[in-house]
Amino acid sequence: MMNSSWVKNAINEINADYQRSADTHLIRLSLPAFPGIQLYLKDESTHPTGSLKHRLARSLFLYGLCNGWIKEGTTIIESSSGSTAVSEAYFARLLGLPFIAVMPSCTAKRKIEQIEFYGGRCHFVESACEIYAASEQLARELNGHYMDQFTYAERATDWRGNNNIADSIFRQMQCEPNPVPRHIVMSAGTGGTSATIGRYIRCQGYDTRLMVVDPENSVFLPFWQDRDATLRSPVGSKIEGIGRPRVEPSFIPDVVDEMLRVPDAASVATAHWLETQLGRKVGASTGTNMWGTLQLAARMRDAGETGSLVTLLCDSGERYLETYYNPQWVDAHIGDLTPWKAELAQLLNTH
Repeated sequence: MMNSSWVKNAINEINADYQRSADTHLIRLSLPAFPGIQLYLKDESTHPTGSLKHRLARSLFLYGLCNGWIKEGTTIIESSSGSTAVSEAYFARLLGLPFIAVMPSCTAKRKIEQIEFYGGRCHFVESACEIYAASEQLARELNGHYMDQFTYAERATDWRGNNNIADSIFRQMQCEPNPVPRHIVMSAGTGGTSATIGRYIRCQGYDTRLMVVDPENSVFLPFWQDRDATLRSPVGSKIEGIGRPRVEPSFIPDVVDEMLRVPDAASVATAHWLETQLGRKVGASTGTNMWGTLQLAARMRDAGETGSLVTLLCDSGERYLETYYNPQWVDAHIGDLTPWKAELAQLLNTH
C-alpha cells in the first residue's frame, strides 16, 4: 500500500529543489562571418547536476511519483550513457532512494564518479544495445522501478508551458534583435527535448523551424525519412548522450522539420572550436548542435537572409577530459579532426 504522506513529501522536496534553482543562461555568440544573423546557446550546463538532463530527471521523478510507480524505498534503475544517470542519482539522493545506472562500459569516467558522488552505483554492459534488457532485468530482480527515459521523456515533460526549455528560450529571446528564432537546432538522445520544443513551437503558433542533428551510427535520421520503427544499428553512438541504436518511443518525427547527419569528427572539432569562443570546454553533443547551427547560418548567409538561430549547450567538456579532449583517445576513436577544422575555418571566413 502506498504511503501517501511519503509521496507528498517527496513531491514537495522536488518542487522545493526547483524553486532553489535559477533559469539557465542564453549566450549570444558574435560571429562576424554571419552579418545580420545572431547565434545563441542555451547553457544547460549550469543546472545543479551540470547538464540538460537535470530537467528530464526532475520530470521523470515527478511522473513516477504521481503515477504511483515510485514509493518509499523503491530502487530506481535507469539505462543511461551518463548525464541522465547523474541527474537521477541527484534526485534519488534527495528522496533517500537507492539508484542504479545501467550504462556502457565506455562511459566517461567523470560521469561515473559523479553518479557515485550522489550515492548511486553503476552496472556496466559492453554495448549500448544491451542497456534496455539489463535495466528491465534489474528492476524485476530488485522489485524496483525502471525509469526508462527513452519511453517516458516526451510524456513526462509539460510541453505546453510551465517553464519548459522551449518556453524559457522564447522568453529569453524577447528583447533580442530577432526575438522569434528562424531555427532551433537540437540533437536527440531520448527525443524528449526535440518533442517538447517542436510541440511548443506549434502550440504557440511560431514560424520557427526545428532541425534535429544526428550523429553517426544513430537510427533517428533514417527513421525520420522512412518511418521504419524496426531500424537497428549494430553499434552505439560515439557522441555520448545523443544518437540511438534503435528507434526510441520518445522521438516524435512529425514535429521535426529537418534533420542533418553530423560526422563524429565534425562534432568533436566544433566542440574544440567552441572552447575558443567561450573560454571553456563543452561536450561533444554541443559540438554536434553547433555544427548544424553553423550550416544553417551559412545557408541563410548565402541566401541573403537575416534572423536568429538557437541551439543548446548540453553539458560541460570537463566531463570528457579523458576522451574528447585527449588527443590520443580522439585519434584512436574519432579520427583526424584536421579536415573538419579546416572546413570550420572556411565556414567562418569573413572574406
